[in-house]
Amino acid sequence: MSNFQLTRNAFGKLIYSAPGEEAQEGVVPVRSFPIAAPDIGIAIVSPDGHELVWIEKLSDLPEATRLLLEEELASREFLPEIKQIKRVSVFASPSTWTLATNRGDATLVLKGEEDIRRIGDSALLIADTHGIQFLIRDLNKLDKTSRKLLDRFL
Repeated sequence: MSNFQLTRNAFGKLIYSAPGEEAQEGVVPVRSFPIAAPDIGIAIVSPDGHELVWIEKLSDLPEATRLLLEEELASREFLPEIKQIKRVSVFASPSTWTLATNRGDATLVLKGEEDIRRIGDSALLIADTHGIQFLIRDLNKLDKTSRKLLDRFL
C-alpha cells in the first residue's frame, strides 16, 4: 500500500493525495467483498473509475484515515442486518415480514422465495419489493423463533 492521505473538502467530497501524484477530488472507496469480508480488500477509485490505491486491511491504516473511510462506506452502503424476524403475515408469497435490524425496526415485503439468496454457508441476502437488500450475516445466530419463521421460506 502506498503512502496516501484522505481528507474531505468543504462540500464533503473525499480528496485523495499521495506524494508525487496530483490530488484527486471526489474519490470513492469500494469494498471487494462487502458481506463476506467487509474490512479486507478496499480500493480507492478516482471519479473516472481508475483504482488509485488498494488497501489490504482497514486495520492497517492510521486511525484518522480508517475512520474517514468507514464513515464514507457507511454513508454509501445501506444494508440493514436482520437481528430478529418478529412476525410474518402469511407463509406464502407475497408476505410481509416485521423485523428488528441493526438500523431499527423495519418491514419488508417478500415477493417470492427466489428473492432470498444464500451467500456462503450461513449468510442470506433478502430483497424486498422496493429493492432494499436485507442481510442475515449468520443464520446460526438467529433466535429459535426467527429461524423457524425463516425455514418456511427456504
